[in-house]
Formats: sequence, C-alpha cells, structure tokens
Amino acid sequence: MSKNNMNLCYLYYFLEAMLFVSSALVAVSGTEAEISSLLHHNNSRILRGGRGKKIKPSGGCNLFQGRWVVDSSYPLYQSSSCPFIESQFDCQKYGRKDTQYLQFSWKPNSCDLPRFNGVDFLRRWRGKKIMFVGDSLSLNMWESLACMIQASVPNGMTNFVRKDSLSSVTFQDYGVTIMLYRTPYLVDIERRDIGRVLKLNSIQQGDVWRGMDMLIFNSWHWWLHHGESQSWDYIQDGSKVLKDMDRLTAFYKGMSTWARWVDQNVDPKKTKVFFQGISPTHYEGKEWSSSSKNCNGELEPLAGSIYPAGPPPAAAVINKVLSGMKKPVYLLDITTLSQLRKDAHPSTYTNGNSGADCSHWCLPGLPDTWNQLMYAALIF
Repeated sequence: MSKNNMNLCYLYYFLEAMLFVSSALVAVSGTEAEISSLLHHNNSRILRGGRGKKIKPSGGCNLFQGRWVVDSSYPLYQSSSCPFIESQFDCQKYGRKDTQYLQFSWKPNSCDLPRFNGVDFLRRWRGKKIMFVGDSLSLNMWESLACMIQASVPNGMTNFVRKDSLSSVTFQDYGVTIMLYRTPYLVDIERRDIGRVLKLNSIQQGDVWRGMDMLIFNSWHWWLHHGESQSWDYIQDGSKVLKDMDRLTAFYKGMSTWARWVDQNVDPKKTKVFFQGISPTHYEGKEWSSSSKNCNGELEPLAGSIYPAGPPPAAAVINKVLSGMKKPVYLLDITTLSQLRKDAHPSTYTNGNSGADCSHWCLPGLPDTWNQLMYAALIF
C-alpha cells in the first residue's frame, strides 16, 4: 500500500470512529432498548475504526497485533517454585502432562516484545503500591505478576496476605506492594430487605482504590452469570429497581459509572491506569472452526493472528467507554491474542471444579504475557 493510500485509509477509519462516538454520545440519554441496539449493531464498526484516543501504540508499535511463536526459553517460572498460585490455576500440579503450551511467546508484527525483567520492574516501582481491581481474571493476572517478580528475586523477602476481598504481596527489599481487590462488577452490590441489589450508578467501594500508584481494572465475566451463580437479585439503574435487564446494556452502564469514577478521582500525574481488557472463553469449538466441544484436549494456539469468531461484544463496550473518558487509561488489548490460546486453560487440570474450566488460565501461562505487555507499555 502506498503512503498516500495508507494515509487516506487512516483518515477514513478516524472519521468513521468519530461518527460512531458522536452517535453513541447522543444515544447515552436514550432508552435502554436504544442503547442495547447501538451496542450490538455497532460492535464491528468501532473495532474497525481503531481503538479510540485512549490507545496509543507503544514506541510506534502495536503490541497487540501479532502471532504466537514457539520459544523454548519459556516459561518464566515454574509453578512448583511460586507460593502465590491458587490450586485452580496450577495445571501442572493437578495432572497436566503436556508442556508445549508453556513454550510460546507473543511476537508483535512490528517490533520485539521486551522480555520481562522483575528486578527492573521493582526498581522502577520502588516504594509504590499497585492494585488489581476486578474478578478472578484479575486474580489470574495478579498471581502471575507476583510469580514473575518472585522468580527474578528468589531470595527476596516477601509478605503475602490473602483475604476475601483484599489480598497483597509485598516485596520488602524494594517496598513494592501488589494488591488485589476482588469486585467482579466494579460497581457496588448492596444488601437490602428485597435481596442483593447491583447498583449500576454507585461505586462506594472506590474509596479503597485511592492512593494507588498503578491501578489495573477488569470486569465482564460475571455480568453473564445467571441462576445460582448470579451474585445479585435485582439491578438498580438510576431510580429504577429491576429484576433483570439486557446484560450488555447493564455492562455498558456499569462501566460508564466506573469511567466517571476514574475521571473524577484519579490524578494521572500520580497514578497510571490500565484496563485489563476482555479475557475470552473457549466453550464452543465452532468459534475456532473446530469440532471440539470446548478447550479440553487443545494442545497448541491457533496459527496466524485472526480468531474466526471475531471479538466478543464486550470489547466494543470497553472501546466505547474509554473513548469518552477525560483521563488517560491504557487498554491492554488482550482479547484477540488470548482468543488464539485455546490451549492455555486449566480445563480439567484444576482442583475442586467439575467439568472443564475454559474461562481461566494455567499458571505459568497466558497471563504472564498480559503482564509482559503491561511491562512493555510502561517502559516504552
């Protein structure tokens, strides 16, 4: 493609994205049906139109477009040597015999991804506080980062505290504390006489997130839960209390409340903010053009850089929300590269779960790459 044609292409995508954002802002004040229709109808459009003003390629490189390559220098640590891994992610301990899934590295198309350096990370963040905020995918990434750092300073002093909602690992020689705050929706759940109410317009728990030097947010999977696995009984949207509503619309409204919290409470001179991105599941083999029932038995990634089923609709919601924010938020756009890793789930190699877990990820494994991408974004 010539330089002039490439520039025209970029201009087209920019104008298309701006047109979408303008129409989206008009629709925010519309009815629930209008918002739901907009989100579903424009899913492919916003993704084609670029990643919004909140995503900037690091050092001129798009870290998230590339392919998986075999790399015998991985993994970065062994599960048996890391004290932070929960049994649900420790696939080797619970019987997974194949190790090929451990020996892939992510190769961006236009640059080399720097190898994670735990000592350098600790020096850069000496005396700082880092917090992951979200659901069990945040847990996956938090434990991964702790293991990656611990492997770099195996003789370092650590303080490890695990609680229901707030856990932490402190690397005492550097004064670096990495925390996890468990909250699957980011917005609040309030107990009332009628039951548990998911409040789409409230983030009282955000007080716990203040004062951090880095925040890494995540949400999505729990918005899809129904029945016994659903952790709320009603949804409150403004003054309305509802038994249920379109889940993608609810997710959009909840993430918009989160975005306002960040805009109102985060000082970008003091705090770096990431959104972890949408982590995919692999429960339908037809999504990657396979006769497989799910991720069970998958041994290697998909070749190339395209996932046949395309991105989940939640990815468009996050792009839309970020595009309207005032404060800078870096999207770790992990969706497609993770979709290619149908082989990297715990599946049946986990403790205490029946069936195949095709939602979470083995450690060592894919979340190590998420943290490596975050490290690259910080140093480029």
